[in-house]
Amino acid sequence: MARPRDPQRREELLDAIVGYLAEHGIAQLSLRPLAKALGHSTYVLTHHFASKDELISAILAHLDQRQRGRVGALPGPGTSGGLSLGDVVRASWAWHLSEDLPIVRLLHEIEGLSAAGRLSGPYVPKMLGDRAEFVADVLRAHGVPEEAALRKATLLNAAYAGLQIDYLTTGDKERVEAALDELAGTADSWTSRE
Repeated sequence: MARPRDPQRREELLDAIVGYLAEHGIAQLSLRPLAKALGHSTYVLTHHFASKDELISAILAHLDQRQRGRVGALPGPGTSGGLSLGDVVRASWAWHLSEDLPIVRLLHEIEGLSAAGRLSGPYVPKMLGDRAEFVADVLRAHGVPEEAALRKATLLNAAYAGLQIDYLTTGDKERVEAALDELAGTADSWTSRE
């Protein structure tokens, strides 16, 4: 009889796996070298993640949950010290550049491999759809009308991701952050003019 999966152990493994992949990338991911690098047997990984696809799906969900937790911890609209949409965009950018740059690279690598047809499975489209829904909920909480929230969330996500890729590619922080400020101002305008 198989041992039940330990959710806390799974989260610890995901943190270690994300750290490894942030350093080594995902294009050549193989469970055996990954397990060896983490000091585990392949069985430990397959016990918690039945397949490579399940592992990638779990990684994306894990990273998404981390970002949601950060945004959820920010003071919301209507609260003392509540942040504007633009402030939320800027706070997210600061986290990504100061703490999570290798993870941002990893996410864009995963998205790029999926766009190129080199990763099978529905996990990247699901992640992008879930991200759009989450951002739409944040927009709604800031007063963006229901009928516009998902469309504007999609636009905000795409522009934000494009700025990340521009920065990762060029390293031109000043120019990219000036554009980010413009994007944050646009997001703020959605709550004042809608």
